[in-house]
Amino acid sequence: MTTALHITTAKQLLDANIQEPCELVRGELRILSFGTALHGWIVGNVSVPLAEYVNQLKLGRVFGAGTGFLIARNPDSVRAPDFAFVRADRITGEVPTEFFPGPPDLAVEVLSPSNSASEIQEKTEDWLHNGCHEVWLIDPQRRTASICVFSGRGVQIETVDTLSSELLPGFTLAVAELFEKPGQA
Repeated sequence: MTTALHITTAKQLLDANIQEPCELVRGELRILSFGTALHGWIVGNVSVPLAEYVNQLKLGRVFGAGTGFLIARNPDSVRAPDFAFVRADRITGEVPTEFFPGPPDLAVEVLSPSNSASEIQEKTEDWLHNGCHEVWLIDPQRRTASICVFSGRGVQIETVDTLSSELLPGFTLAVAELFEKPGQA
């Protein structure tokens, strides 16, 4: 059984080749639930326009769901967003064949009904406290999106009607479009 494995470092996690979705949080292995069809559909609805925009303007690299980002050491933390963006100036050479060293600049998380408020808060704070500039939280149940940033006053969360970012100059995506069914206008 995977949960019986003693994995406390990023190297052990990589070497274990676990086939279940998981993360390493401060040296503790956490097995995650598989995403639902709705979750995957929403991830696609946000990922495609973001990836097209980033690639067209050569702003950096985009990473799909399940990509591990090594955001802390001793104890190690490897987190995996539903979508990530890393600015071009942070990419030197080839894309790593192991976990990405450091956080993405933008992490997108699509919430699942199984996510507790404390889990969402912990993961958002992990991203932001370890160098991620922004976290977008998309809530399919409420049909809302929030942009989270870290400031001198802690984590600031703003619920928005349109997703945009200083990291992606000129990019906008209406939150309502994330939830539209094909053929709906």
